Amino acid sequence: MGIAMQYRRLGNSGLQLSALSFGAWVTFGNQVGRGAAREMIAAAWDHGINFFDNAEGYANGEAEKVMGDVLADLRLPRDGWCVSSKVFFGSAVDPRPTQKGLSRKHVHDACHAALKRLRVDYLDLYFCHRPDPETPIAETVWAMDGLVRQGKVLYWGTSEWSADEIREAHRVAQAHNLVAPSMEQPQYNLLDRQRVEVEYAPLYADYGMGTTIFSPLASGLLTGKYNDGIPADSRLAQEGLTWLQRGLRGERIDALRRYTALAAELGVAPSTLAIAWCLRNPNVSTVMLGASKLSQLLQNLEALEVSRRFDDALWERVAQSVA
Repeated sequence: MGIAMQYRRLGNSGLQLSALSFGAWVTFGNQVGRGAAREMIAAAWDHGINFFDNAEGYANGEAEKVMGDVLADLRLPRDGWCVSSKVFFGSAVDPRPTQKGLSRKHVHDACHAALKRLRVDYLDLYFCHRPDPETPIAETVWAMDGLVRQGKVLYWGTSEWSADEIREAHRVAQAHNLVAPSMEQPQYNLLDRQRVEVEYAPLYADYGMGTTIFSPLASGLLTGKYNDGIPADSRLAQEGLTWLQRGLRGERIDALRRYTALAAELGVAPSTLAIAWCLRNPNVSTVMLGASKLSQLLQNLEALEVSRRFDDALWERVAQSVA
């Protein structure tokens, strides 16, 4: 790799995460077996990645088992890397009421189940995977605070919560002297900017919130591989992911073609350019990479160098190409 890994603080916390991290979203336990997972986690570690992201709902807990087995097998020093889980969707195929959501019970049970699957004594980061309209935010804040005080979780945060919901969590924490959320995990990419750049803008200043952004490639749309339809072996063709296909409408495809043409003109792979663009936002603590093969991961890692290669005017052209 042409450039050393950069590390960024998770918001105003003292935790330094690699600017690029590695996640197991729809790959581990589905598309990716243990052998490929081991190869990619080893390569990620060798290139300076120190944060591995997971969730109870990824492949019904199987993704966490694969990652836990690989991390144990590689014998990487536990104080050198961070691992996350997320709670909300449950890991059961058909979860019963207490096996999902953000009640004190499920937040507690899901944490202990994730520790077991990931084969660790504590989670570095633990996210509420979605807001839960069935549970008072205060109950969830108290539950997370309890896990932090027990040493089971070091930092807790949210994923895809509204700014108002995040504010409410901070209000509760402040009122009762509880541990407040440190980070949010939103979707962020060239096609999806509003929440991270506008809605959350006051939260960075008010609370020092960090972000661990996912889907920098807009679920693969920014790779260029869907410019002419959906290849049979691609993520969009997978059963159960038809919701991703809805992003492919006429004007969207035109924008994607303009974007991939610009990437070609710059001599950069479209995926690498899209990740590099995300890295330029100072409120992004880490960009989470998902890959189903080693070659993809290595190409994505080139984004560190690409993010420094061009001037502001060129990056504005990149953003305008999909507008």
